[in-house]
Amino acid sequence: MASTPTLILFSLLHHLLVLLLLLPYQQNTLIFAPPGGGKWNLLLSDIGVSAMHMQLLNTDRVVIFDRTDFGASNISLPNNQCRNNPNDLTLKIDCTAHSVEYDVATNSIRPLNVFTDVWCSSGAAMPDGSLMQTGGFNDGDRNVRVYKPCNDNSCDWQEFDSVLLQNRWYATNHILPDGRQIIIGGRGQFSYEFYPKRAGADQSYNLPFLSQTNDPRIENNLYPFVFLNIDGNLFIFANNRAILFDYVTGVVVKTYPTIPGGDPRSYPSSGSAVLLPLRNLRGGANITAEVMVCGGALKGSFTSANNRNFVGALNSCGRIRITDPNPQWAMETMPLARVMGDMVLLPNGNVLIINGALLKLY
Repeated sequence: MASTPTLILFSLLHHLLVLLLLLPYQQNTLIFAPPGGGKWNLLLSDIGVSAMHMQLLNTDRVVIFDRTDFGASNISLPNNQCRNNPNDLTLKIDCTAHSVEYDVATNSIRPLNVFTDVWCSSGAAMPDGSLMQTGGFNDGDRNVRVYKPCNDNSCDWQEFDSVLLQNRWYATNHILPDGRQIIIGGRGQFSYEFYPKRAGADQSYNLPFLSQTNDPRIENNLYPFVFLNIDGNLFIFANNRAILFDYVTGVVVKTYPTIPGGDPRSYPSSGSAVLLPLRNLRGGANITAEVMVCGGALKGSFTSANNRNFVGALNSCGRIRITDPNPQWAMETMPLARVMGDMVLLPNGNVLIINGALLKLY
């Protein structure tokens, strides 16, 4: 899942228009993409909720949802429904929706029910196309929500209360080859667990790497970057460090070098990361996997911001071949520094970097 901007007090809107194309295998410099000649069209003036989280489904519909503890939204629940939640911090009785489904084909919005707070939750799509969302804030921090797509407007969120073993707020989810999701970390949680649960394996497992990368002042190990390596192990990056982790045995297979400069990259320093297209450099079974991490905040930005000295974001990207016997970081420079950027792998193998801000305010 993408990082959630709810704790950010500052945003530079003009950077929403900045599009960068990264050509990872042709050169080592990040460049601006040439103008495409397109234009923006306004399809809907108001979808009713803010898109804190958004996921394209296999039905070509988009499910959008937002936190529930920030007051009423701009769209009502259907049939005079109301959410009655005595644990909510803002509205105990709320007759507005905090999730909608957007139908691309008809350009229409349908309100959905979210019952507990999804603020800075995490999730991923399941093999059957369902979206599974876990954790969040307040009464939602141990809940699991599942949205099974449909084409007849009959589907809605299903919510399962307190099925997670630990509170998961700012955690990271990753789909596994066996169809389960691994849920890693979260605020104050240096552990991981799986969902759906298996009989006899209903446990939460300690992951010391998360406590080792934790800065207690700002918890710079939140929303860790996680990618499945070709050997079945997980590449996990938090703060400024990374490991290769065997989640089956609970063993750290490899410890990678600290990213040059030692500056934090994961939330709330809010860099972004992507697994680049797999490459077969030498033929046969010699497949290479490479991860790129871009942007973030300078070390000490939190202290500086408390003293009203707002330090600029990082303009560097680091690339590392996680399959190499002796992997090392290669650094590159973006045309613009940024935090809160989004990185999307395109079908042609390029990476699109969009959005973000020049400064980081905690």
